[in-house]
Amino acid sequence: MTFYVTLCFLSGAAMLIALLNARHGKMQSTIAITAGALIVSFLIIFAGKLDLFHFGDTVTKMIVNIDFESFLLKGVLGFLLFAGGLGINLPSMRDQKWEIALLALAGTLISTFFIGYALYFICLLLGINLQLIYCLLFGALISPTDPIAVLAIVKNLQAPRRISMQIEGESLFNDGFGLIIFVTLFSIAFNGESPSAANVMELFFHEAVGGIIYGLALGMLFHYLISSTNDHMMELLLTLCVPTTGYVLAEIIHVSGPLAMVVSGIIIGNKTRHTGFSEESKVHLDHFWHILDEFLNGLIFLLIGLVMITFSFHSDDWILMALAPPLVLLGRYISIKLCFVCFNRYRNYNPMSIAILTWGGLRGGLALAMALSIPSGIMVTPESGIDVREILLVMTYTVAVFSIIIQGSTITNMIEKAKTLEEENDYL
Repeated sequence: MTFYVTLCFLSGAAMLIALLNARHGKMQSTIAITAGALIVSFLIIFAGKLDLFHFGDTVTKMIVNIDFESFLLKGVLGFLLFAGGLGINLPSMRDQKWEIALLALAGTLISTFFIGYALYFICLLLGINLQLIYCLLFGALISPTDPIAVLAIVKNLQAPRRISMQIEGESLFNDGFGLIIFVTLFSIAFNGESPSAANVMELFFHEAVGGIIYGLALGMLFHYLISSTNDHMMELLLTLCVPTTGYVLAEIIHVSGPLAMVVSGIIIGNKTRHTGFSEESKVHLDHFWHILDEFLNGLIFLLIGLVMITFSFHSDDWILMALAPPLVLLGRYISIKLCFVCFNRYRNYNPMSIAILTWGGLRGGLALAMALSIPSGIMVTPESGIDVREILLVMTYTVAVFSIIIQGSTITNMIEKAKTLEEENDYL
């Protein structure tokens, strides 16, 4: 079965689950698709154990055939981040620029090193000889909140303006910074490199600052191109060139494609929307990108639910899977709390801000894609028979599923409480 045929079948399955949920369920569609895929995964594993028509093996081969890492990181991620940037309100973002910057940079670093070192000491206590560099690598891939999950779930709940902008802005920008941290630690772990502070700073400025500058140039180029035509179909088609041609070019020149997509999306969503699009295109712009966003989200979250089929589980995996979600939540809470120690010196914030940012820091396909990029064949210890990639992947998967299904479905009450407090007080 070809990659294209597999994606067609999975797309149909995702839309079917979404349709059934819309007619008979009450869950947010992203949560419903992930939960549905998880149930299907258990049924397939059960069918495989019973050897029913070799069904389990057939589906496993189909899922393995998909290069999830390339599909997400080098494919649909550009579309989803560009769509997220289109929806950002620039004046609100300017009001929260320092909060977003500190959460995306300092918050990600604090969380990475707390989770990494905490996991290392937990493994020592449990007698699992997982090296510190691999623990830090897990901290790097799991610390950035996933913009795909956050925008798909939390944004739709309409949290108070400042909280919403903080969590949306952080999720859109910290994945680019998180990828840089991950790449640095990856090179130490698997390429035998010991990058100096100068090399790390050079990588940061080339990838992150270069990505932002490239995104500005790309956004202004397409603002000019869109403004030069009154053909509404051509205007919408030109927006498709940004996450396709623009994203691929970012990869070629080695700047951060994710950051470039966010920045160019913000420019087109805030500048071009009001001055460059024809009246007809303004009506269709959001509808067009909302439909595309929903379709790709459905496909990605179905894949997240089905990835479990490909796992082989060991006893140590089960222990670390149980410990991973609370450990990641604790790291998230500490990083947010420390950032708000600085924020509270200058402004008053909704008392629910830290709780919502902690519980709403969802993980999803982005973390899984980074975990899948880890090479296989490196054992925790020669006698254990446990692959480092396997142990990091099952932990990442557990955190992603927990955050999407449990955190995503229970955050509503926190947001409703924050709205009530917002109405009763004036947080300036």
